[in-house]
Amino acid sequence: MSLQIQMIGTGSAFSKKFYNNNALVTCNGFTLLVDCGYTAPRALHELGIEINHINGLLITHIHADHVGGMEEFAFRLKYTYKYRMKLFVPADLVDSLWNQSLRGGLENKSEGFFGLEDYFELIIMEEAVSTVIHSGFTLELIRSEHIRDKPSYSLLINEKVFYSSDTKFNYPLLVGLHEEQRCQYILHDCQLSSPGIVHASLNELLTLPDTIQGSVMLMHYDDYIEEFIGKTGKMTIMKQHSTYSFP
Repeated sequence: MSLQIQMIGTGSAFSKKFYNNNALVTCNGFTLLVDCGYTAPRALHELGIEINHINGLLITHIHADHVGGMEEFAFRLKYTYKYRMKLFVPADLVDSLWNQSLRGGLENKSEGFFGLEDYFELIIMEEAVSTVIHSGFTLELIRSEHIRDKPSYSLLINEKVFYSSDTKFNYPLLVGLHEEQRCQYILHDCQLSSPGIVHASLNELLTLPDTIQGSVMLMHYDDYIEEFIGKTGKMTIMKQHSTYSFP
């Protein structure tokens, strides 16, 4: 089972250089976009990727750097491509994604558009359940702590890759996943300054044992990441637009 992840962006929410931290995950011919921030349409355009070539979209939480590009996606899918993309949404995000993020721009009473299902093939996901989204391609939602009282999720992909999205540092979780052999790679958001109030900070991630650091790849970082080259322990820094293979 081939698994590849292309980072269409690797930047923090306020990055002006590296775009929103969104990724294309491809496995066995199925391409899933993880989050669709406000820079996602531009990033995909620069990469020469048409959105109708993407099979599905998964949303981890409703901050703009993760959902801000969805209105453009919805309109182009509806009117240009006439294609209902699969939209994977955690159960407790469905209402807020529509009513708090997208309804103002997408609701169209005259045409009878009143919800996500009018633009996408909505697939609701449950927490802590391994879900087959395509042959040989599984996802598990892991509840993460990001902003209090706002649901947010990390992903376990094919029992091989942990993708943090946005989360505070959780040492027991990362060590547990490693020791239980539930993941071989950890793609983690990294706030370069301390303390890590709503994200994992670099200093916190550096407390991980070397045996785990060697599997950690850093993303969602600030524009001055170059100053930290060679200062990330055994962890590597992911690059914008680069594709990584996970055999």
